[in-house]
Amino acid sequence: MARGTLRIYLGAAPGVGKTYAMLSEAHRRVERGTDCVVAFVEHHHRPRTEVMLHGLEQLPRREIEYRGGSFTEMDVDAVLRRAPKVALVDELAHTNMPGSRNTKRWQDVEELLAAGIDVISTVNIQHLESLGDVVESITGVRQRETVPDEVVRRADQIELVDMSPQALRRRMAHGNIYKPDKVDAALSNYFRPGNLTALRELALLWVADRVDAHLTEYRSEHHVSAIWGSRERIVVGLTGGPEGRTLIRRAARLAEKGAGGEVMAVYISRSDGLTAVSPKELALQRTLVEDLGGTFHQVVGDDIPAALLDFARGANATQIVLGVSRRRSWQYVFGPGVGATVARESGPDLDVHLITHAEVGKGRGLPVARGARLGRSRVISGWLAGVLGPLLLTWLLKGVVPDIGLANHMLLFLTLTVAAALLGGLLPALASAVVGSTLLNWFFTPPVHTLTVADPQNIVAIVVFVGVAVAVASVVDLAARRTHQAARLRAESEILSFLAGNVLRGETGLEDLLERVRETFGMESVALLERAGEKDPWTCAGSVGPRPATTPDAADVDVPVGDHMALSLCGRVLPAADRRVLAAFAAQAAVVVDRRRLKGEADRAEELAEGNRIRTALLAAVSHDLRTPLAGIKAAVTSLRSDDVEWSEEDQAELLEAIEEGADRLDHLVGNLLDMSRLQTGTVTPIIRETDLDEVVPMALGAVPEDSVDLDVPESLPMVGVDRGLLERSVANIVENAVKYSPPGERVLVSASAMADRVEIRVVDRGPGVPDEVKDRIFEPFQRYGDAPRGDGVGLGLAVARGFAEAIGGTLHAEDTPGGGLTMVLAVRTAPGRRRERPDVSPAVTS
Repeated sequence: MARGTLRIYLGAAPGVGKTYAMLSEAHRRVERGTDCVVAFVEHHHRPRTEVMLHGLEQLPRREIEYRGGSFTEMDVDAVLRRAPKVALVDELAHTNMPGSRNTKRWQDVEELLAAGIDVISTVNIQHLESLGDVVESITGVRQRETVPDEVVRRADQIELVDMSPQALRRRMAHGNIYKPDKVDAALSNYFRPGNLTALRELALLWVADRVDAHLTEYRSEHHVSAIWGSRERIVVGLTGGPEGRTLIRRAARLAEKGAGGEVMAVYISRSDGLTAVSPKELALQRTLVEDLGGTFHQVVGDDIPAALLDFARGANATQIVLGVSRRRSWQYVFGPGVGATVARESGPDLDVHLITHAEVGKGRGLPVARGARLGRSRVISGWLAGVLGPLLLTWLLKGVVPDIGLANHMLLFLTLTVAAALLGGLLPALASAVVGSTLLNWFFTPPVHTLTVADPQNIVAIVVFVGVAVAVASVVDLAARRTHQAARLRAESEILSFLAGNVLRGETGLEDLLERVRETFGMESVALLERAGEKDPWTCAGSVGPRPATTPDAADVDVPVGDHMALSLCGRVLPAADRRVLAAFAAQAAVVVDRRRLKGEADRAEELAEGNRIRTALLAAVSHDLRTPLAGIKAAVTSLRSDDVEWSEEDQAELLEAIEEGADRLDHLVGNLLDMSRLQTGTVTPIIRETDLDEVVPMALGAVPEDSVDLDVPESLPMVGVDRGLLERSVANIVENAVKYSPPGERVLVSASAMADRVEIRVVDRGPGVPDEVKDRIFEPFQRYGDAPRGDGVGLGLAVARGFAEAIGGTLHAEDTPGGGLTMVLAVRTAPGRRRERPDVSPAVTS
């Protein structure tokens, strides 16, 4: 069955019209004859949205009972049974009530898509998981209902429902979003113009990034090479020299001048892909560009201007930033340089900026590790110097320069031979020796214009010339080869050292490592393939780049790693000399995969061990702590039902009191067990609202004797943003624990005070106290410090208290009481104005 398609209406804030747009689309599809139903739509009593539901088939919702209330959620089973073509599901980031089929609504949507049902949904930008911190810093509200970015990115269509902040505030003022009594609070808090403008910018940038990804994919699929200047992309050409940091900062300033500008720094290495500059300097420049929000790339190419332009056009760049050449003035005789060549060949759609810097004209200096083979331009220059050079020298010596003697002629021709060897290697030098000796014989050795040599001494001179030329050329070529080999080995050692360091530190992720392989060797894609056995199919453990190989046979380069793993590269065939470094990369990739697999197994083993520990502790608790009150209740009931004894009213009252006490103890123990279960499964969903502590704390003292607690909670304390029920349960457990360990006649003090942006509740007892080394351990489940009597709890009270405290954004820790005892400090955040008043903003903010 084909997977359904997902269309999402994305909004910058509640009330922009996402649900209205979704319902409008549903009406259009129904008019075209599409089978479209409303699986779940929340209209929030907005009249215009409610009217749009008319004429659409609405599926029944599932009712869930929770904490004495009745709630409705989407009935996934009903939608699957109905099997429509299109289902409307509002509020993609919504958290379902405990007892629902899935924890989050986007998981319900995944089930519908897997069943082949197309889904249309809505979500606000503040509910994207990656933007939670940014939205909280803007609005002051932490969104607890989030959806993973990848879920939204995978949508087949994303449509932005946009509205200016002024228009949205007018819509709010007209009562089209909230009820009139909520409007003023909303406009002065969450819906301030600055908040709405920032949220709108987030939404626009997020959608622009999504559009940019689609554009890149389209250009790649359709092989579009022309630059489409849809946004400013600035490519910085790096040489690995000290001027690179200046260029990166200048490019970042250029990018800031245009909204959505992007900086891409690129270093071009020679054809073998090994670094020819200082790795330390490149690492510094990589870090700098990433700190400034750009990306670093390394590509391969012998023709640097062509490679740079190819990269820029492939990335759809609009500008290139280069530094003015560091070459000295006399060095320009060898060519115009990279900057001038790039500017000449860039074309009208690509701007080139040449940036001055402190290193201009100071010379390049010696390369750090020259690992490149002789390029085509050097070989051509060697042949020109070896063949045309002697001809030009002959013309100068015959027509311009006076006769300087045969010995000087030979030295000049020998100089050309050495130059040919330096430029093009051995073959151009040998050609120069042959051509030079022939020209010497023909033009300068008597008798001239013949290949005959009259004087035997001249024959010896020519032979010596040829021998010296060949020897010098051989030595120069051998030195160049040895230099090349040494530089290559040095570069290889640097890479291997990098890999060894990563192995020891465990830093590199698989995708990062594969991306480094792809950039280092200039490949199109790299994939790590593995299989369980010889006859099992290959599976991809990780890949980078487009169209990675699915089997080793389909790759251009295949490096086996053991019997059941292979590193496969697509793009070009690599020389045998590169396979040594590539094998090191492959071994490191295998280590990363094994480490990731072992870490997963260790995490699962730790979870199983923790589960076993909790189950063992629970069984121990159930075997005694739960059976003790049950035994008391059973004994009291049996006594009351006995016909052999005539119980007095006082005895009956005492037995009934024992039954009530045992039932209360059971209720408390079971309640703590259920609360701990909710905390461990992540089903605690706090409802944050403004609360007065003097209303909540007294209610938490109902389970302890009245004369056992002194209460000091001033009415002047600021309001706090908490879940009232969770705070009450947390305080109740702390106080019960303090009363349990307090000496007879000693009262527990419960006080509260304001501290900066929080309020601290202190529960002070005069009990035996707790050593510092076990203060954290007493908050773990099933921990009972000291010789606490059996049947007096299962050791969950403080664990539940801390879990609930953290769920409402607070903290709980233990301190020593001066003079002896233990003080529990529960800190919760104050409510900043009205921004956390959930009844006002909850329906819209979570829509």
